[in-house]
Amino acid sequence: MKLGELKPAAGSTKKRKRIGRGNASGWGRNAGRGEKGYGSRSGSKSAGLFEGGQMPLHRRLPKRGFTNHFRKEYEILNLRDLARIEATTIDAAMLVEAGLINKADSLIKVLGDGEIDRAVEITVDAFSKSAEEKITAAGGKVTRR
Repeated sequence: MKLGELKPAAGSTKKRKRIGRGNASGWGRNAGRGEKGYGSRSGSKSAGLFEGGQMPLHRRLPKRGFTNHFRKEYEILNLRDLARIEATTIDAAMLVEAGLINKADSLIKVLGDGEIDRAVEITVDAFSKSAEEKITAAGGKVTRR
């Protein structure tokens, strides 16, 4: 076998469809564009959701519910996550460094799942009531930024 004798597997390649090259090609006359109208003209473009004048799907479906665009998204931490950090003062930059949150400028909330056995000073945006009680009971201090 020589390099020039290599051929693709049977049926794996198809000839390109040459549109508008005469009736013998099977794509002559209207070139697969139908008869008349905007779509048959050159330069016609159709938006992805256009359904030929039929009422489009996004307008046919019912609209329900409510989306609050001013919603605040918090990154959630539990006390058991904070217990793994050895430092006595914990802030957002330290949490990013420890891999517990993604971005330092996002809103952070500490929840009370787990226990903390030492005094730590934590500075984040929000605390649940149980988390705040457990931290202060261990001798720590909570501050909101």
